[in-house]
Amino acid sequence: MANFNNNEPSAKKNIFSVNPLSPQDKNSQKIFIVMPAYNEERTVGEVLQELCERNYCVIVVDDGSKDQTSSIVNDIRAKHPQKIFICQHLINQGLGAALRTGIQCALNLGANYIVTFDADGQHHPEDVAKIIEPLQKGDAQVALGKRNYDKMPISKKIANQIMNMITRIFYNMRVNDSQCGLRGLDQETASLLEVKSRGYAVSSEIIKEIKKNNLKMVEVPITTIYTDYSLAKGTNTSIGLAILFKMIMEFFKKF
Repeated sequence: MANFNNNEPSAKKNIFSVNPLSPQDKNSQKIFIVMPAYNEERTVGEVLQELCERNYCVIVVDDGSKDQTSSIVNDIRAKHPQKIFICQHLINQGLGAALRTGIQCALNLGANYIVTFDADGQHHPEDVAKIIEPLQKGDAQVALGKRNYDKMPISKKIANQIMNMITRIFYNMRVNDSQCGLRGLDQETASLLEVKSRGYAVSSEIIKEIKKNNLKMVEVPITTIYTDYSLAKGTNTSIGLAILFKMIMEFFKKF
């Protein structure tokens, strides 16, 4: 049983809404991209348009945005009503909660494969096919994007390498890029994972679940598009310290 639902009682009643699919859509659309979006008005429209042009179905989880994200997404959806599905958190829940909502929605819609994709423009749409390929071939149950650290700005490189080391220490799992937001899951894997983190710690928690369930994983080299905007997003030092603290607390709960 998947554990991607928000646990708060209010979440079941009014925390998100989804536009429905017709029966024929449920049978024909098997690959879903899950895109969390929080105040992404600068990039979400272009990212969404490029994915739709490549014939992907996208579940956008508007995580309580206060800018024009929702309006922009709805405008794009009007052009691609069979490709875009919207979940909307009424208040900001965090990256982990947004991924839970989106992945559960994809499972409910009968997805065979699910790809998580950032809304800030750092991922290349062409890499979705690379992520999906080993899943479709049966070579893996999980595919993790692997960014080129040689091309990564030094501040990001250090922060991500620290998180890779921490993830290895706590979860005994060697991963080259534990914090990459571009990843693919098959249906069975998405149903198995028990992810509870609401924020950025979700990336490390997914690694823990891969280890716990003994899932077959591959890492796929991807292209990363660095802009001043995308560099301001994601894991930084303060977020990394918060994740470390959470992992330490989780470790001591075992005793």
